[in-house]
Amino acid sequence: MDLNRRLPASAALAVTVFFLISSGGVDGNLVFNVRRKFSAKESLLSVSREHDFRRRGRILTGVDLPLGGNGHPSGTGLYFTKIGMGTPPKYFYVQVDTGSDLLWLNCIDCIKCPRKSDLGIKLSLYDPKISSTANLVTCDEGFCTATYSGPLPGCKPELLCQYNVVYGDGSSTSGYFVRDNVQFDAVTGDLQTSSANGSVIFGCGNKQTGELGSSSEAVDGILGFGQANSSMLSQLALSGKVKKIFSHCLDGDNGGGIFAIGEVVEPKVDTTPLVPNQSHYNVKLKTIAVGGHALQLPTDIFDTGSGRGTVIDSGTTLAYLPDEVYKEMMTAIMANQPQLKLYTIEEQYTCFHFGESIDKGFPVVEFHFDGSLTLTVYPHEYFFPIGQDQWCVGWQNSGVQSRDGKDMTLLGDLVLLNKLVVYDLEKQTLGLTEYNCSSSIKIKDEKTGAVYTVGAHNLGSASALVVGRLLQILSFFVLGLYTLL
Repeated sequence: MDLNRRLPASAALAVTVFFLISSGGVDGNLVFNVRRKFSAKESLLSVSREHDFRRRGRILTGVDLPLGGNGHPSGTGLYFTKIGMGTPPKYFYVQVDTGSDLLWLNCIDCIKCPRKSDLGIKLSLYDPKISSTANLVTCDEGFCTATYSGPLPGCKPELLCQYNVVYGDGSSTSGYFVRDNVQFDAVTGDLQTSSANGSVIFGCGNKQTGELGSSSEAVDGILGFGQANSSMLSQLALSGKVKKIFSHCLDGDNGGGIFAIGEVVEPKVDTTPLVPNQSHYNVKLKTIAVGGHALQLPTDIFDTGSGRGTVIDSGTTLAYLPDEVYKEMMTAIMANQPQLKLYTIEEQYTCFHFGESIDKGFPVVEFHFDGSLTLTVYPHEYFFPIGQDQWCVGWQNSGVQSRDGKDMTLLGDLVLLNKLVVYDLEKQTLGLTEYNCSSSIKIKDEKTGAVYTVGAHNLGSASALVVGRLLQILSFFVLGLYTLL
């Protein structure tokens, strides 16, 4: 059983995708009910701003994406949303992933795709033949020739434009590209939405490998929310549908939470600049404090050059730190508990028995970023329970855990739970604040200036059952180990 999620840092691409888009016919903001890895080389942010300015009168107030899932390491380990695709729309559950840029779905001709899921959802396969608005992307189209930087040898008009994406954990998806209408919920009032759509190009997957085919955490595909022009967000922004701003608030207590496209006006968030020209959401981490005391680390440990820096990624469950940072942090965290008997499960998780209050027994960890942003992580957030009085460490050594040995800093759901995170690609900032993710946020209507409330969602009731089953399995396994120590 793999509690870990895919690392996004080196999602290898067989192709670099430059998406072409066509505008639909609905104006306003978007919301998704929620539950990752593909990057393009170029981000068309300046083009997006100019294009959005010209079409400002058509921009949606926001989009509400209904969330489901549980990002806790001992839970499902992922968040997903439900989107409609095609005409008439058929609905699909897709994992929401800010660490990748491609939307893809399992398709009807798939030769190796999951057929069932343990998440309490019914899986579906996309069939372009039953959608009146679906068009296959062929190798002679401008989209495909731009993808491959020129005409493909042997290309004929009837041949499809293929894709293949390999993720950091070795899993992969391959198939061909389709253009079709995506359906979503546009914000029209307080806790009110109406159906809207836009035309996007996405991957029609006919072969998945590795974790993507696992029935335990299977969904219908991945909705990449990266900043490259290949993401659905960028496509909708370039077509004048939305502003290039989105936010998520992952509920670590009840599952689900809030995921929305649009300008958040409440609550207010502290911000830090995004590092420019990065394929992921990189920010500049300056210092880490444990129990109020800054760790003594080399001044260049968090440098952002050569693919380094600190990545914020909702598609990864845990938090990964460079070897030197990890060792210094763990020494500081465990300093007041020298009597603990530590053991390892699955050859990577350090665990222990602790019968007292976890928040009173261990220190708070603070991440200080460039600008005014500080991320506070409490012991009950960086440790995760696997049974009664049984805890495991969520911090991971990236030099050891990464398949490519890359010494990186990556902050996933472990530290993002119960925080509102705002990705403002218009201003190139990332904002964050502690928040009750089972409540609501307020989004501004760009056209009228009105402010609308967007509430939390929790798709499916099976999340708690999955969490409970995992806890029982792990508790039995860990307690058995503990009695031998």
